[in-house]
Amino acid sequence: MSLATPLVRPALFAGQTKLLIGNQWVESADGGTFETLNPATGETISDVCAASATDVDLAVKAARHALERGPWGKMEAGERGRLMFKLADLVERHTEELAQLETLNSGKTINDTRGDVGGVVATLRYYAGWADKIEGKTIPSRKGFFSYTLRQPVGVVGQIIPWNFPLLMLAWKWGPALACGNTIVMKPAEQTPLSALRMGELAIEAGFPAGVINLLNGYGETTGAAIVDHPGIDKLAFTGHVDTAKIIARNAANTLKRVTFELGGKSPNIVFADADLEAAVNGAYHAIYFNGGQCCTAGSRLFVEESIRPEFVARLAQKTKQRRLGSPLDTTVEQGPQVSLEQMNKILGYVKLGEEQGATLVAGGAKWGERGFFVEPTLFDNVTDQMAIATDEIFGPVVSVLPFSGTDDLIERANNTNYGLAAAVWTKDIDKAHRFAQQIQAGTVWINCYHIFDVTTPFGGFKESGYGREKGEEALLNYTETKTVTIKVE
Repeated sequence: MSLATPLVRPALFAGQTKLLIGNQWVESADGGTFETLNPATGETISDVCAASATDVDLAVKAARHALERGPWGKMEAGERGRLMFKLADLVERHTEELAQLETLNSGKTINDTRGDVGGVVATLRYYAGWADKIEGKTIPSRKGFFSYTLRQPVGVVGQIIPWNFPLLMLAWKWGPALACGNTIVMKPAEQTPLSALRMGELAIEAGFPAGVINLLNGYGETTGAAIVDHPGIDKLAFTGHVDTAKIIARNAANTLKRVTFELGGKSPNIVFADADLEAAVNGAYHAIYFNGGQCCTAGSRLFVEESIRPEFVARLAQKTKQRRLGSPLDTTVEQGPQVSLEQMNKILGYVKLGEEQGATLVAGGAKWGERGFFVEPTLFDNVTDQMAIATDEIFGPVVSVLPFSGTDDLIERANNTNYGLAAAVWTKDIDKAHRFAQQIQAGTVWINCYHIFDVTTPFGGFKESGYGREKGEEALLNYTETKTVTIKVE
């Protein structure tokens, strides 16, 4: 693993750092700010305004006005779709700018952020097409009465997004919410606010009316908590850590807000002896090291059948040791830094714990480079189900190989986790693959592939990986209320 190019020192940042409330860029009411960093160097990019509870209240009022008295609530569904298509076109036109901004603030490689921007464009266009196709039903009811249903916007929605896919998670939230006619109060992650703020500028340029989209930078315990507690927020969507979701669920109960959660995972990735070995090794490599392991669906529990385990581990270790780290703006680099010093130290703490508990460190396991928050891609072998590296979501480039012989208890072992977001199986036996897909407790199952996503396919988790679904038609269910209308007829 070598440094491909010198780490880039950011020029003086001249982008947006304020709050977006009612299509106006404003300072925080209390003057609060916080630093946002370049994780590749650890240097400050800029100070960003931090929203207070007062700012949250102003944003909610702006969103309510847009919904109930402004042009948004009166706009035809097709016109909403046209605005979304226009925003998608603007995003596509600014692909390189957005990708570089995302890379600067998050540490994701430029190749990945370019792909993320493409996903944003696809998501906005998909839901733009849905805007005028959200329909109710006519219902045969009692004699002498005629009933039909309306699907109407939930109202003002609060959305809190994570730092690992800032632009893409924004699109997953904006898309269905806007298509259904809701207004938005969003908090980007405090680590990665800059690309969301640029999207706010593009939304204004696209012509979204004042108050439809509001962006509030800030910390979870202040800005996020104020969004959760505000009685004017009708629905919450949160992507992040399960412990935070539990706090949100408790606090949202005070106002009986509708909530949806997309949370973490400890995904089982199962390789049978009859699998295509090269494809499975490449799949396992991508499953864990994609985005530096900072992915809720990461294949961090790698179950490998004992008869092929030595060769499999040797091949995976060779690829792991050759992985190219360095400046995330270099197109030849495969892995950039972790998002923060805190995240880097957490990952390295788990590496130490894995060694202490008896796992075999095969590759990686150390900080990489003199600057920034880099962690070597790490491979453990001879891991048992009870070790912390096999039970806890590390959210970093650390994979645990768990051997198995026979399949009697394999499903039970794979399901022995509080999470249930994703899973995968590698086998040439199609019957075995389908049995696994039916029995595993996960919202997404991949067969002979990994991390294949599309905006058309629903995404969400079982158990403590959350509830509700994002993407696809099912996401629209989170952002509409069904109203029954019954008419007496003669």
